[in-house]
Amino acid sequence: MGKPTGFLEFERLEEGYLPVEQRVKNYKEFVLHLSDEDAKVQGARCMDCGIPFCMSGCPINNIIPDWNDLVFRGNWKTALDTLHSTNNFPEFTGRVCPAPCEAACTLNVNDDPVGIKSIEHAIIDRAWAEGWVSPQPPKAKTGRKVAVVGSGPAGLAAAQQLARAGHDVTVFEKNSRIGGLLRYGIPDFKMEKSHIDRRIAQMEAEGVVFRTGVLVGAMPQDGPGAKVTNDARTVISPEDLKAQFDAVLLAGGSETSRDLPVPGRGLDGVHFAMEFLPQQNKVVAGDRLEGQIRADGKHVIVIGGGDTGSDCVGTSNRHGAASVTQFELMPMPPEHEDKPLTWPYWPYKLRTSSSHEEGCQREFAIATKEFVGEGGRVKALKTVHVEWKGGKMIEVPGTEKIVPADLVLLAMGFVAPVGSVLEAFGVERDGRGNAKAGTELAGGYRTNVDKVFAAGDMRRGQSLVVWAIREGRQAARAVDEYLMGASTLPR
Repeated sequence: MGKPTGFLEFERLEEGYLPVEQRVKNYKEFVLHLSDEDAKVQGARCMDCGIPFCMSGCPINNIIPDWNDLVFRGNWKTALDTLHSTNNFPEFTGRVCPAPCEAACTLNVNDDPVGIKSIEHAIIDRAWAEGWVSPQPPKAKTGRKVAVVGSGPAGLAAAQQLARAGHDVTVFEKNSRIGGLLRYGIPDFKMEKSHIDRRIAQMEAEGVVFRTGVLVGAMPQDGPGAKVTNDARTVISPEDLKAQFDAVLLAGGSETSRDLPVPGRGLDGVHFAMEFLPQQNKVVAGDRLEGQIRADGKHVIVIGGGDTGSDCVGTSNRHGAASVTQFELMPMPPEHEDKPLTWPYWPYKLRTSSSHEEGCQREFAIATKEFVGEGGRVKALKTVHVEWKGGKMIEVPGTEKIVPADLVLLAMGFVAPVGSVLEAFGVERDGRGNAKAGTELAGGYRTNVDKVFAAGDMRRGQSLVVWAIREGRQAARAVDEYLMGASTLPR
């Protein structure tokens, strides 16, 4: 620990934002990360605890105290190596991870936690600027071939690890660009896609082959799954894939959105968030779309209070919406968590995102009973306030009202990966519709189908980017052990 009294001397310093009136005019990132000197000071706040709860709070078990200390001492290159030893893509997590590590920080018991995420962000951005991130091709090839289906964070992490182990890895992506939900689910103002592009270039130099516009298996013809973004021009059957490769890893995202089947659901102007967000990302990338879902001049209702809903808020504001309102079915959380009750676990508290600060009315404990239309298009919502008693939702009498709405975006989470893909492979599913596979050290991530593995959202359901990276890395080790009998890849 570089400065034993640092946590007593220095206050937490947050990363800054560009002003609202400036950032809503475009889709560029607006977070102002810490200077090298500020990052050094924040690193000095780390107490190097006897039990580093930050590491157990982090799904990939980043060695946080070590790189905090290394940044404090100015040893940035070693800090990068330490960071990369557990995380293939810290530029992704340093931007979009909610930082459960900070919630678990021991300093968070009675003070502000160490700014772990901001230090991670500073390390990796400096590394790219200095040219420290370079390809790591394998010293020898194994002759084994692995197919990775899905190019989100789980698929990319697994592919990179397997390629570095010497396997010939091909990544299949149904859309026209690599990145999965990183590319099409996260708005550019939260993470510009150039960060994905330069990792792809690194991985190609390491031997990974990327095939876009290729659908493996099948897509549903109706229901929420049919709304999933799909640019595929070619279809490969599971049988052909298994015949061509020694192992197959299914690493697609949890893309089947939770629906709201109330009267009026079929009206024009009612869309899933994952219809709305990918379109804007495609436009930012230079694609020309006909009939893009736009919020310009409209009264927008976002149903769902999570990160996806927040992304809809930020995108609608950049479109120039007349108003944006976000509905949440659950009661309003407290502004401050009960630390003695929750620490070191993820706390229950009100979270206000940068998109909310750009303009949004938030309503809690409100349910939608009907979409009201005119001429086949949504014009309003019939809502009612609710209470939760004994775990049951109860409508509050006399609270029904009509709320004007020209565009409704359903952002209530995701229920499962695209089921037809798993069905095509014959993979057994769990009670939530995910691929059934364990995470144990021996035989982990294997499905009931010979040489077919599953990881990330495909296995665990909707989750964080950092969880996807963890699962991709662990699945890569499992595949390597399956192919070679043993593995030196980290778990």
